[in-house]
Amino acid sequence: MKKRSHTGDKEDFPWWLVAAAGIGVYLAVEVWQSPLYSQIMGTLTKGIGVTVMVTLISFLLASTLGLGLALGERCRWLVVRQICRFYIEIIRGVPIIVLLLYVAFVLAPALVDFRNWVAVFFDIDPVRSRAFPLLWRAVMALMIAYSAFIAEIFRAGLDAVPEGQVEAAKALGLSGWKRFRLVVFPQAIRTILPPLGNDFVALVKDSSLVSVLGVLDVTQLGKVTAASNFRYFETYNMVALIYLTTTVTLSLLLRRFEQRLRNRYSH
Repeated sequence: MKKRSHTGDKEDFPWWLVAAAGIGVYLAVEVWQSPLYSQIMGTLTKGIGVTVMVTLISFLLASTLGLGLALGERCRWLVVRQICRFYIEIIRGVPIIVLLLYVAFVLAPALVDFRNWVAVFFDIDPVRSRAFPLLWRAVMALMIAYSAFIAEIFRAGLDAVPEGQVEAAKALGLSGWKRFRLVVFPQAIRTILPPLGNDFVALVKDSSLVSVLGVLDVTQLGKVTAASNFRYFETYNMVALIYLTTTVTLSLLLRRFEQRLRNRYSH
């Protein structure tokens, strides 16, 4: 069934996409024709790899930890459930930029100190705090921050599976792992994927926060470039273009994927 608009029975034509594409084409022509824009874009593209790497690694680690937390909330042991709920509520209540700074300058040095303390017993050479690269401190912070939100997505998806399905799997003699792998998770994934995709798009944007630590991603290179050439308008136009192109493309792909998934299971 087609989505109905407020003004009629037909789906709205995506004029916003036409406008966004027009702005993108205009900026692309400017980049092609202007030596200044071309120089700025050439510099910024060096940070795209860092942005992609930070986003992908953080998202994969956060999804793994988030799934573990969601399963921990369903554990039969009260202590495990309470620990997982404590972690989720505390992390969700802290702004990401504060968590980023805390992990980079408090937690990471503490981990290095703990490692050096353990190294004494195994006759291993100690390392300095700066041996823990800022890039990986940023990845750790984003993983911790997003794992709490992703855990709630997994929890909601798992809770959406009818209890009768689980009881039927138990009646067939399936073990807990097989019930989860063959019955629960395949049904829950339909509920999980849309919000999980939205969190992935959000993480692409939030990855720009790693520039606070001096990590040379797109945003940090934009700041350095603008500070050196004093062309803030042109430089931040290019930074915005890179992020907009990435997020709008991902959003459209996710929307198409969700539509295909909905059509697949509607029959």
